[in-house]
Amino acid sequence: MRAAFILLALLIVAPTPAAAAKLKVVSSFSLLADMCRVIGGDRIELTNLVPPGTDAHGYQPRPADARAVAQADIVVMNGLGFEGWIERLLRAGSFPGVLVVASEGVRLLEHDGDAGHHGHEHGEARTEDATTTDPHAWQDLRNGHIYARNIALAFARADEPNAAYYLQRLETFLSRIDALDSRFRREFAEIPPDARRIVTSHDAFGYLARAYGLEFLAPVGLSSSARPSAAQVAALIRQLRAQRAAALFVESLSDPRLIERIQAETGTHIGGTLYADSLTGADGEAASYLAMMTHNLEALARALRR
Repeated sequence: MRAAFILLALLIVAPTPAAAAKLKVVSSFSLLADMCRVIGGDRIELTNLVPPGTDAHGYQPRPADARAVAQADIVVMNGLGFEGWIERLLRAGSFPGVLVVASEGVRLLEHDGDAGHHGHEHGEARTEDATTTDPHAWQDLRNGHIYARNIALAFARADEPNAAYYLQRLETFLSRIDALDSRFRREFAEIPPDARRIVTSHDAFGYLARAYGLEFLAPVGLSSSARPSAAQVAALIRQLRAQRAAALFVESLSDPRLIERIQAETGTHIGGTLYADSLTGADGEAASYLAMMTHNLEALARALRR
């Protein structure tokens, strides 16, 4: 008994080792920030640059962003030209840490310069731009798998004592992604292929179209900041009069007036709002990657079954 009391006293007064420093992680925009939080938990100190509800395509970085990048152990970006501004920050600040391009390893969609169109019949994406790569790869849940794995492996390599922690959280996250993906592959398989046409504000859902055999039309190309010409809008309206779409969807960061005009001209039902390039705040319906994908897929399935 005496020995037990002595041991307890030694444990009480013995100095404890200092807490390990957390990984300093910078994410480029809200969707990647969510993945970093899910995988990193309380072992990382996260700074996100583009806030929820803000368009990352045209973001203008602040001096505080440059400081955060310069002090980071890891910077996580999408790549594929989505956030060119962060590449300038990295060059300007002589970033000393690890750069994670979350999209590395995904099967890409290339756009060849036609009208905004993603279809299961075509297997490729088309916009008004010259040939470019579609950066919205996270819209396919199987690519979300790749994003999460790239992030977790980078955390594990940079912080080996906590590697098992990150990898365990990764596996839990991947199981949730897989369950959601399986659910909607079953749901969309029940919808006739010729009843899977959707119109959105800009061309951000090509990967989702390819994943589930859907067809997306859009008057605007890859960037949500682009503006369609009158001829492009007129061509889309003519197409919708000839080939009906199941629904129109407004995107969360886009001006709804364009979709409202198309609705007035064609009578096509507006199915609601989709989230492409940004999450919502904590109280919104797309506050996390999985919440965003669940919302989008449920809204699309509901419109296509209508």
